[in-house]
Amino acid sequence: MRPPFAAAIVVALLAAPALAQQQEPFEPEGYRTDNYRAPVPATLAGARVLTTEEAEAIWRAKSGAFVDVLPRPPKPKNLPAGTVWRDAPRKDIPGSLWLPDTGYGTLPPAMDDYLRHGLARASRDDKAALLVIYCLADCWMSWNAAKRALAYGYSNVAWYPDGTDGWERAKLPTEEIQPEPRPEQ
Repeated sequence: MRPPFAAAIVVALLAAPALAQQQEPFEPEGYRTDNYRAPVPATLAGARVLTTEEAEAIWRAKSGAFVDVLPRPPKPKNLPAGTVWRDAPRKDIPGSLWLPDTGYGTLPPAMDDYLRHGLARASRDDKAALLVIYCLADCWMSWNAAKRALAYGYSNVAWYPDGTDGWERAKLPTEEIQPEPRPEQ
C-alpha cells in the first residue's frame, strides 16, 4: 500500500499537463509579432488591466481617453475609375479614437509616428492622462499598443483586454465610428 502523500503526488503529476494548458500566456519581453488572435496574458507590466465594469465606470465618468487599435484594411490603391469602395462599419465604444493597425508587433516609422500623434491627441499632450487601450477579446494588438504607450512614457495606461467584445456582451452602448486617417491616406 502506498502512503497517502504518494497518491497525492501521482495525482498532481497526472494533472500537471492539463493545468499547464489552462494557464494564462506569459508576458513576452518584447511585442507579440504573430498569431495576434490568441489568448492574451492576464497582466501587462506597468499598466492597469481593466474588467468591463471598470472600463464602463471610467467611460461613464469621462475620466479617460479610449483608444481602439483594431486593424482595418486600407482602401486599395489604383482602383479602376468608378469602383465603389465601402469600408466595413465599426461599432465602437462611444467617444473612442480609432487608430487602426497600431497594435502590430513591428510598426513601420510612419505608423509609429501615427500612433505617437494619436496618443498625444487622445491624452491632450498629457503623458499622465489615463489612456484606455483596447481592441477585441483575445487580441494581442491592444496588448502591444498599450505596452508601446508605456514605452513612449505614458504613465497612466489601462489595458482593456475584452475590448468591444466584452463591451457588447455587457450590452453597453456603441456607436459607428471612422478611424483617424492613416499616414498614407
